[in-house]
Order: sequence, then structure tokens, then C-alpha cells
Amino acid sequence: MRRTTERARLCYSIALLVCLGCAVRASSQVEYRLVSREAIEGHLKSFSTKNNEREALIRKWLADAGCKKSNLAEQSLERKLPPNVICVLPGETADVILVGAHTDHVTEFGDGVVDNWTGASLLASLLYSVSGRPRRHTFVFVGFSAEEKGLVGSAYYAQHLTPEQRGHIAGMVNLDSLGLGPTEVWATHADKVLLDALAAAASASNLRAEAMNVDEVGSADSESFATYHIPRITLHSVTQQTWPILHSSRDKLDAIRMQDYYDSYHLIAAYLAYLDNALGKTADKAKATK
Repeated sequence: MRRTTERARLCYSIALLVCLGCAVRASSQVEYRLVSREAIEGHLKSFSTKNNEREALIRKWLADAGCKKSNLAEQSLERKLPPNVICVLPGETADVILVGAHTDHVTEFGDGVVDNWTGASLLASLLYSVSGRPRRHTFVFVGFSAEEKGLVGSAYYAQHLTPEQRGHIAGMVNLDSLGLGPTEVWATHADKVLLDALAAAASASNLRAEAMNVDEVGSADSESFATYHIPRITLHSVTQQTWPILHSSRDKLDAIRMQDYYDSYHLIAAYLAYLDNALGKTADKAKATK
């Protein structure tokens, strides 16, 4: 997560997401699969402090999780930076659910495990979670480069989509700085449909999700898509107490609460499966009214 001030204060939202989305109900037919907690921890513990090695690990794990060679690519940036790594999981339609996390970290402080190896190392596991059955949406998983240099990788990715490609993105789900506690969401910078869907998935999974905003103190790759009016949401775990861990020598593996981290993975897997179902129904209703 990119910090925008030296002295950061979080803006709190006191509303629980289950209240924000109380009118939404998750479908009992939503299906997904989970990898083991041991596997999730294994990926997390395999972090590198070198950004190019991080990108290479994400690419390898995506391939290991079943991303076909023809659907796995790197997007070179116009600077001497590691590329974005992209995996496409084709669906029944061209409508896209984009799942992103930045692979880089601030090299001057800590190991960058929280910010943002916690997000990047989940991409392959989430690919596995949603690939067990045919999906309506095409899922695109992206490891973004150079977020800490000013959202460079995500901005480059968004800029180089065609207007038609942008129009097919039903939602962008960004993962950043997980595992410091239960799952949080930047609610003030989230699309309402995506936010309500998260509430429904959390309720159905009996997993915790709360609103915690980082307005005026930070930014995230989701904001590169807001520029193009693409629905977006950022999931994280930062609170006022844990914010100082980011970009500091305390950003290490021992900062992670492993059960909370695994619960976040579980919730996000359920959320993506739910979104595939819910956004598909929304699209069908929109077409029917035309």
C-alpha cells in the first residue's frame, strides 16, 4: 500500500459490512475450493526481498496452479522495472473480474511481507479456488509491478487496455497488506455493488469483514482503475494501530497473524465465486431491460 503522508491517520468507518449489505443474500450454489493453510503459509514464507524474484515466483505459482502457458504473460513497462505478470482464466463470457495485487515492496525498510507479499502470494491460490468449475466471467489475475513508485504497474496496465476491454471489466478486486488482523475494506473507495457482495459473501461464509478507510493517508492499485470508472474495491487488514508497520523495519513475517491471513484467503475465494454469480445476474437484468 502506497503511503501519501509521513504522519498517517486512518479514517474509521464504524459500520460493519454485514450491515451495509444486509439486504443481500449469498447463493447456496456458490462453489469454490480451498488450498490448505499449510500451502498458504508456505507461499507466504517463500518471500524474497528482491522485486524481480517476487515477480518470478508469482509467475511460477500461477503456472503451477493451472494457468496455461498461452494464458500466462508478462507486460513489460516503459522503465527498468519488473514486468506485470498476467494470468487469464477464460470464462463463458468476455466480461472480466480482475484480481490484482502489487508484487513490489519498499526496499529501504523491512522485508515487505505485509506490504504486499501477503496480497501477491495469494493470486495463484485464488486462481485455484475459482478454477474448479466453469465460470461465467473471465478471471484475470495480475501481479502489478512498482506500486510503491506511484501505482506505476497498475496505471500502465489500465492505460494500455482498449476502451472495449475496459468496458468488459465488471469489477476490479485489489489485495493489499493482509494478515495484520481480520479482513478490512476501503469502503469509501469501493463500488457499492462490490461492497454489498463482500458483505453477502462474509455473512454466508461466517467470516469477518469490516470497513476501514485510508482516505488521505494512502493509495492502492485500485485507484488506477477508478480513473476509467471501472468498479473497484481494495481489501486489506490495516488499522490505526498497525498502520506504522507498513514501510518500516517491522514489516516482517512475524507481523502476520496466520489464522487471520488464512481467513482472509478463504473469504476472498468465497467472494470471487459469489461475484461471478451475482454480477452475472446483474448483467442479465440490465440486458433484459434494454
